Amino acid sequence: MQMEHYFSSEPTTKKIETEVSFEVDGVRFDMAAASGTFSSTKLDAGTKVLLSHTSMLPKDGTVLDLGCGWGPIGIVIAALCPASKVHAVDINQRSIEQTRANADRIGLPNLSICLAEDLPTDLKFDAIWSNPPIRIGKVALHELLSAYIPRLGDGGRAVFVVQKNLGADSLIRWLAEEYPDHMVSRIGTAKTYRIIEVANPAKSQNK
Repeated sequence: MQMEHYFSSEPTTKKIETEVSFEVDGVRFDMAAASGTFSSTKLDAGTKVLLSHTSMLPKDGTVLDLGCGWGPIGIVIAALCPASKVHAVDINQRSIEQTRANADRIGLPNLSICLAEDLPTDLKFDAIWSNPPIRIGKVALHELLSAYIPRLGDGGRAVFVVQKNLGADSLIRWLAEEYPDHMVSRIGTAKTYRIIEVANPAKSQNK
């Protein structure tokens, strides 16, 4: 039987939950992953690398967790950065349900969770954090990023984790070409992963 993709909008596979515990900056998080979502039985290695860069977590402002899966990125940011307002989105209905269930375990008034199609279109972001769905294919990935990177506010930045052998370096080149007014850089390397930043410069106050 063909494995159902985690980026299906309505997974039909039987839902099976797996308890997952991990620590970020000395804080323990107890969550549950679910079948039919990204990294359905454990914390993805790339997500773990991304969350290890705690000094870069957005301390405040409006934050987007793009492609939240069962919620680790958005939940960690909301929990460790209570002055932030985090929006966790996905196209996968089960991912939304699982993220809500995991958030309810902690109680996070600064976390909003919804399907991507329900996110207000006029919302701007100070930060976007994501372990993007590389396996949807290059064209679809570029379309996805092109829908959200322009929503960075002045001085905002997007931070992505991408595995080197899944095209991290070529993605950096595409981002630099697509957004010449932004600062695109590789700001970290861990194991086989790249941490990529796309920064929207703050507008100068000079006349």
